[in-house]
Amino acid sequence: MDLLLENLDLVIFVVLLCLGYSAGSWAERNHYKAIEAREQELLDMAVVTAEGSFPKNNVTQAVLVTGNAVVSIDYFKRLLAILRNIFGGRVKSYESLVDRARREAILRMKTAAKEQSANMIVNLRLETAAIGRNANQKKQIGSVEAIAYGTAVRLNRP
Repeated sequence: MDLLLENLDLVIFVVLLCLGYSAGSWAERNHYKAIEAREQELLDMAVVTAEGSFPKNNVTQAVLVTGNAVVSIDYFKRLLAILRNIFGGRVKSYESLVDRARREAILRMKTAAKEQSANMIVNLRLETAAIGRNANQKKQIGSVEAIAYGTAVRLNRP
């Protein structure tokens, strides 16, 4: 017991580390479940990354649609990234952030297209940006932003 009291700072650090890992994993798992469910709902909305060409008088409406998402990093992943920077290599803990942000942005864009009664989205473009690049110096937590944009097309179907 005396050993625990002598190293109370270390014990608190380990407890908070475990708590951060658990809470972050739970939140990420729930977000992925929600993304996968919404992807299934919007599966019928075709999205193409190339420019489209349609026969004359076949398109009744074409409108720009966008979707964006910002996903913040949790403290445990931030600690992993700091350790990875010391030893070098790929920062795998950030890959899920970028993946979630991109998928969420595309889902929001598809929802905006569905509200316009569009049949498909052509010329999809994805942009990502890091927010808080100097987060270590400013004592802030970093985030990843993704924006998806494209042309929502409503086709004239007989």
